[in-house]
Amino acid sequence: MNAERAFKRFFKHQSGFPKFKKKGKSDVKMYFVKTDSQKAQPILNDFGIGIDLGIKEFAITSNGIIKKNINKTATVRKLEKQLKREQRCLSRKYEDYKKRKEKGEATRQNIQRQQLKVQKLHQQIENNRTDYVNKCVNEIVKTKPSYITIEDLNVSGMMKNRHLSKAVVSQKFYEFRTKLETKCKENGIELRVVDRWYPSSKFCHACGCIKKDLKLSDREYICDCGYHTDRDYNAALNLRDAKTYKIA
Repeated sequence: MNAERAFKRFFKHQSGFPKFKKKGKSDVKMYFVKTDSQKAQPILNDFGIGIDLGIKEFAITSNGIIKKNINKTATVRKLEKQLKREQRCLSRKYEDYKKRKEKGEATRQNIQRQQLKVQKLHQQIENNRTDYVNKCVNEIVKTKPSYITIEDLNVSGMMKNRHLSKAVVSQKFYEFRTKLETKCKENGIELRVVDRWYPSSKFCHACGCIKKDLKLSDREYICDCGYHTDRDYNAALNLRDAKTYKIA
């Protein structure tokens, strides 16, 4: 506002060319725009979405959208490979430092520089994952469903499985749910949470029977009624149509 006023005066030949205010010599003022407290809620569509989160694919929705596992992309794999290389280099520098009789300042500085490289790579990988979660949430909410249904995943229990713990951490399931809750509240979308014991994967979406012998390794759902589809997509459909849930 000050700049606009100054340039208008300059072009009307009422003052000289505007100059930046000098630090410590000017009374800098701030202007705060009054925000509209009664923000209009968006018009929602007459359908719901079920979301099945997983390890193989990050998310499968009932409307057929598949969100890939970002940890399998070339970008993240390249960064993780580079991270391993830099971590090995840091380990070698540190072991060499412990064996030295004379521990010079230059060696310590080399280790610190290597530590900084490792930290930056960790941050870069984390930023990539967080950005991907944000994009997934925004793309789902932009479809403007009347409700979204997710499963109350037992993340702490999954973390106890040493074969799954690393994959669960890298998928950022908790962060996805937290940001989805926030976006749903902002847009007036009802977020439904189904109990973690709800057998969404074992229900046949066509006939409603439960396939008790379904294994985790079975990626296709094949029912005796002739229904045949992807296991995760079947789970997403069942979550969408779930009748028992709580509102987040």
